[in-house]
Amino acid sequence: MACRFSLLFLTVLVTAASSWRVAVDAAIVDGLQVGFYDRTCPDAESTVRDIVRADLTNDPTLAAGIIRIFFHDCFVKGCDASILLDDTTTPGEETEKDSSANGFTLNGLGTIDTAKSTIESLCPRTVSCADIIAFAAREAAIAVGHPGYAVAAGRRDGRASLKSNVPGNLPGPSSTVADLTRVFVGKGMSQEDMVVLSGAHSIGGAHCTMFSNRLYNFSDGEDIDPTMNPVYAGQLRKVCPAPGHTSNDPENQPKVAFDARTEQRLDSSYYKELLAGRGLLSSDDALVEDPATRPLVEQLARNEFLFHRKFAEAMQKLGTVDVLVGEGEGEIRLKCSAVNSPGEVVTPTIPTLSF
Repeated sequence: MACRFSLLFLTVLVTAASSWRVAVDAAIVDGLQVGFYDRTCPDAESTVRDIVRADLTNDPTLAAGIIRIFFHDCFVKGCDASILLDDTTTPGEETEKDSSANGFTLNGLGTIDTAKSTIESLCPRTVSCADIIAFAAREAAIAVGHPGYAVAAGRRDGRASLKSNVPGNLPGPSSTVADLTRVFVGKGMSQEDMVVLSGAHSIGGAHCTMFSNRLYNFSDGEDIDPTMNPVYAGQLRKVCPAPGHTSNDPENQPKVAFDARTEQRLDSSYYKELLAGRGLLSSDDALVEDPATRPLVEQLARNEFLFHRKFAEAMQKLGTVDVLVGEGEGEIRLKCSAVNSPGEVVTPTIPTLSF
């Protein structure tokens, strides 16, 4: 279902654990509403918050994984929780989970499942898995330093997940700015949104296989990618052996932080690292090498408040990509990893929107 933007814009003042606030203007898709579950499941958002916080206390790396799940879900068939499904409705087909862009790199699925089962015990058949992903991504961002933002809810869950839908819908580690922009524009987002959401690489990391081509035999005339800081490249070579000296299985290769300075903090350090020649992936480095995007990189590196504000706006916008809204669109899954059984009647109360 294509996004249908209303003419009404919502101004949200969000208060975080820090003392300052971020003002966010977000276009809300018709059918989505901040506080959507206030009457039908008033504890939905706080339940997700508590579960995310508890899980991140035990494993801080989950923050990057949960935000990544949100992005990878929304960019493939829209924000419909299709990334969570274990089976397809097409015999012989694999799911989005099975794609090489997801697979073992999906981190945080257990947190989403726990949130869903807990909420089902509180408010049966009411809160969609797609909304839980959106809430969890917001809480993950807050847990690692973002001041927070409002999440409009009302999404419904899709009934299909196909591995074949993934190619072409997600950026790759070697994507150029033109490639990245094309993918984002295809989802109704902008080049600025792309640069801002790339800032999620302030947390998380990548396995050596994603960037080792920059460290060894880069080109006929260069062993190492010349756009990389040589000291940084040397440090990476100590972690990532040359191809042929280690397992070809990506899962068994070392993982390196995108931002070695503040790898567990969502901040503007990522952009500072890019300007210093310490972008890990080619797609990271492209943002500072391309004259179309470098000015924004420089601006965000200087102004962390601006980064947080624009990140909030971009995450809200991401949450509107091709959503399923209203009766007759998708379903409210009883379990996030499986579609409802044939004949299963799930009729949540849909609040009447009032603006």
